[in-house]
Amino acid sequence: MIKLDLAPSFKGSQKTLAAFCARKANINAVQDVAHTLAAVFQRGNKVLACGNGGSSCDAMHFAEELVVKLRNDRTALPAIALTETSALLAAANDYGFEHVFARGVEAYGRPGDMLVAISTSGDSPNIIRAVKAARLQKMITVGLLGRDGGKMKGLCDFELIVKGETSDRIQETHMAILHIIIEGVERVLFPENYR
Repeated sequence: MIKLDLAPSFKGSQKTLAAFCARKANINAVQDVAHTLAAVFQRGNKVLACGNGGSSCDAMHFAEELVVKLRNDRTALPAIALTETSALLAAANDYGFEHVFARGVEAYGRPGDMLVAISTSGDSPNIIRAVKAARLQKMITVGLLGRDGGKMKGLCDFELIVKGETSDRIQETHMAILHIIIEGVERVLFPENYR
């Protein structure tokens, strides 16, 4: 049996999260996104989310916890992960994979809605196109990015950039950020759940 020492992996995860949290601007940006998303819901708008691979799972998890709940019972909030398989495959077949999320944004996005676009590299063509489609729809855009932000840097209204070295460490911090955004939204809209 191979002897494993995974303690450095846990330390690497902690280090990535700690580096993100050490910048006050990052904490302020997360708070701003939470306030903005709460306002989106208060206006009767919704949030869409997209990502590839593990980031797609993060988008689904984010939407699920807004629709259902993070901790305590509350009213459902309108959130859609752009991950419906038949729509993705049809868009990929008919228009090309770089269009799969933009088509969903065009279908569901309305002025005043929010798009949360997740990319650990910031270079995914289909995520970049989704952001551009959201901007055309006059949606609020949030980029959860990694490393240096990639080609998406500068395209979104809000950018939360995790300067991790590997996608897995970046994704771990992205999920913490998403959970905290949801908590912030709940604290604004359902303060009784946090007394």
